Amino acid sequence: MRIGRIGAVVGLVVASVLYVGSQSARAQPPQQQFATNTPLPDGRITYKIQPGDTCSKLQLLYGISFEQLRGLNQNINADCSNLQPGQELLVGTGGPAAAASITPGPPPTAGPPTVTPTPFSGTTEICVLLFDDLNGDAMRQANEPAIAGGAISVTEINGKYSKTLETAINPDPTAYAGTCFSDVPEGKYNIGAAIPDNYNPTVNLTYALDVKAGERDFVDFGAQSREAAVERPTSPDASTGPSPLLGFFGGLLLLGGLGLGWFALRLRNPRSRLRGGGLPRR
Repeated sequence: MRIGRIGAVVGLVVASVLYVGSQSARAQPPQQQFATNTPLPDGRITYKIQPGDTCSKLQLLYGISFEQLRGLNQNINADCSNLQPGQELLVGTGGPAAAASITPGPPPTAGPPTVTPTPFSGTTEICVLLFDDLNGDAMRQANEPAIAGGAISVTEINGKYSKTLETAINPDPTAYAGTCFSDVPEGKYNIGAAIPDNYNPTVNLTYALDVKAGERDFVDFGAQSREAAVERPTSPDASTGPSPLLGFFGGLLLLGGLGLGWFALRLRNPRSRLRGGGLPRR
């Protein structure tokens, strides 16, 4: 009797467990199923994005990698954050079976390339002035004019440019008085000046210049007329002649010297000493 009750209780417990298990299985929501789209007449398989869709979902649904998905849809960005509901994507060709064999397409089209500025390859201008250095200080003053009849040469050290022009006086006083070389390519140059025969240079007549494209460079060379160099006084007092005071002191020094010489001769002559009142003879 006791054993029968125990068996009844066990049977009731087992039945309860089976009932609860069946009810739990019915309460679980069915696993979500993804519908496979039918290929279009041209063999393409497309999918319209629904709210909450992600690239991971499309990868699982159609068995393709993220790279394949981006290759088929170049409008998908790198982190797949720009999917919009209603957007239609290409997910395969020829049906789901063929989707796994899809080869990646070309990489996403990049935006317009950043344009890197290239060095300016144009030309420049070199202007050289040969001026009359009136005061000989090797610096051009406002009143020192240009010299005509000279020559200026501009030569690139590798020989890709060489030109020589004569110097002339520009009749326009407001214009640049020197000689300009246009369309000079970029590079390192030696600038040289040749002066007329009646001039002496007051500066070195050669100059090394590094020319940059798009710039304008100026070089000055000075020379002085030989006549002006002769006429120029060598000192501030040269034009006034010797000072009378200096001549007076010079004469006194000369007379003093003569006196000292005469006195020395008397000391060397014994007879002169006796006649002059020397010691008496014994």
